Amino acid sequence: MESLVMCLEEFDPSVKESAAWALGYIAKHSKELAQSVLDAGAVPLLVLAYQEPDLTLKRISASALSDIAKHSPELAQVVVDAGACVLLVKEITNSDAALKRQVCACLAQIAKHSVDLAEVVVEAEVFPRLLHVLKDVDELVRKNAATCIRELARHTPDLAKLIVNAGGIAAMVDYVQESRGNARLPGIMTLGYVAAFSETLALAVVVSKGIPPLKDALINEPEDHVKAAAAWSLGQIGRHSPDHARALAEADVLRRILAVYLHQDSSEDLQLKAKRALKSVVQKCTHLPALEPLLDSPPNILKYVVQQFAKVLPNNVEARKAFVQSGSLQKLQEVQAESGSKLQEMVDTINLQYPPEIVQYYSPNYAQALLEKMEDFAPKG
Repeated sequence: MESLVMCLEEFDPSVKESAAWALGYIAKHSKELAQSVLDAGAVPLLVLAYQEPDLTLKRISASALSDIAKHSPELAQVVVDAGACVLLVKEITNSDAALKRQVCACLAQIAKHSVDLAEVVVEAEVFPRLLHVLKDVDELVRKNAATCIRELARHTPDLAKLIVNAGGIAAMVDYVQESRGNARLPGIMTLGYVAAFSETLALAVVVSKGIPPLKDALINEPEDHVKAAAAWSLGQIGRHSPDHARALAEADVLRRILAVYLHQDSSEDLQLKAKRALKSVVQKCTHLPALEPLLDSPPNILKYVVQQFAKVLPNNVEARKAFVQSGSLQKLQEVQAESGSKLQEMVDTINLQYPPEIVQYYSPNYAQALLEKMEDFAPKG
């Protein structure tokens, strides 16, 4: 290790490159190996090597610093204390794609550990530079920039607000819209992290037209883990208030999440995230027309849907009328609820809002009862 570190002080750039490669490859495997690279005094010399004009040396040094910083907050702090952050941020706008990839990746590895480290990255004036490279021609540069923004967004409401104020949500929505596959994941997660913190931040995602690309990912992405992330993020947007839930409902998201939940090929994690998202949004949704298609849900989802109808219908005459006209009252009579269950109680609560004749008319066995009456009926005269 000492010999490798000595090579970082050689005059020949290619010797420095090889030494930086070797140290990076040692450090990448574990926290203990990264610590031994640090103990040998490599970090200050890697930061110096990064400042050399040679592009290849810059790339390899940034990569090695990233491999050290990724393991723990303490190791990342040493990289920060060596003055790496400001130097890394300066090169975000470099014309070399390979260098930009390494720089964005390294900043993400620093920012992910704690609020303090994320704030150091932000204070190095990472915005708006990071947002510009979300439009870079190189796919990996875009993905690494999105990953860095995700790592900054997840810590606190203040950091999320800072990203919103910098125009980061609109940029991230565009990124999710334009990318496909795994590259979409950091963008999808960022929108979910930001929306999770507060009503206002979730509204910022809605206003920036964040729902359509998330819905698209939920429907069209082939990988279940990407669909699961989209379902989670949509749940974070809709769970705050009736207005947030309505925004999802009007975009026909609830039906789509239910379809993913019911799909036989969906993974366990996807089903769990879809169920949680549905539950949290449905419990806030008071826009009844959007809930009506969910009356076909399985019992574990249906109880939350019926609960919302039971809350809203008693206080709204127009809604009660619309509930009958749309065929939903009839669907409700077809619900197979266990006697004495919470679901049955809520069905009864709704039925009490209507005259008994109407409820009877829409009951599944009404036609049969009429036929039986007809058979027993003896016409006069």
